[in-house]
Amino acid sequence: MSTKTGPQRYPSASRANWYQDDFGGDPMQVNVVVLHTTEGSTLPGYGGGSSAPNLTAVPDLAARKLKWYQHFDIETSSRALVNLSGGVETNTLNVCQVELVGTCDPKTHTKWKAAGRAHIYWPDAPDWALQAVARFLSWMHEEHGVPLSGPKAWPAYPTSYANGGGQRMSGAKWKAFKGVCGHMHVPENVHGDPGAIDFARILKYAKADLDVDDDTPGTTTPAVPAFPGRKYFVAGASNAYVLQLGKQLVKRGFGDHYKVGPSRNWGEADRLNVRDFQKSRKELRGDADGVPGPLTWRLLFS
Repeated sequence: MSTKTGPQRYPSASRANWYQDDFGGDPMQVNVVVLHTTEGSTLPGYGGGSSAPNLTAVPDLAARKLKWYQHFDIETSSRALVNLSGGVETNTLNVCQVELVGTCDPKTHTKWKAAGRAHIYWPDAPDWALQAVARFLSWMHEEHGVPLSGPKAWPAYPTSYANGGGQRMSGAKWKAFKGVCGHMHVPENVHGDPGAIDFARILKYAKADLDVDDDTPGTTTPAVPAFPGRKYFVAGASNAYVLQLGKQLVKRGFGDHYKVGPSRNWGEADRLNVRDFQKSRKELRGDADGVPGPLTWRLLFS
């Protein structure tokens, strides 16, 4: 059974509709975010939580912001995906799920607009809404190491339904996937949401929020290894990322505080070496605390 690490609550998210106490869920080390759209304009009831995601983002159109509701811990399996017997795991395969209240269906959008029903049509979402989704993804990248990358194909609904756009992953690709995808990309699921959401713009905003490069979204391996998340560099941490960081520090000439060289165990020598590196870069001098974040990681491995 996986152990949950790092912050489990998205800052400022309401727990007014908390379902984990009723439905439990499995702990897991999250490395994937799946985006859904609700095809409604208000917070769903989710059958009392039986089909709930980890979080729901409800637009406050007057205030131009998203109000977040959290239903399960970040690293506890939720219940919004179909999971067929005998196939691949979906809800429990290291996935944090987010429902975006609104629609991706152009017919629904036209009908609601004609009726004067306020809503967000996510393929043409306002910038403030996309920026709010991006801030969540940048937080997931920084705190849980979810890569800011994903599939290239985000076909419009209804083409996306039942894999009409050929976008759905095979079981093998799904099991190997890390990053951000849509409901329409998950195997064993026929839904086509979130349709043609502007994924490239969301990634651009998320990377700008963290001051990391804005590469073209895709699934190719980047030249710089993905930042695993701050949770791997805290007191008592022992993992391969600490060793990888230490070796790179030595390679770049910032290993003076090691007595016998880097190891898997995060310690004061690692922090001091990271701080020395941060002091050497003008981009990092104002925050030279010795704790690696996405920008420190990128500059160190560039």
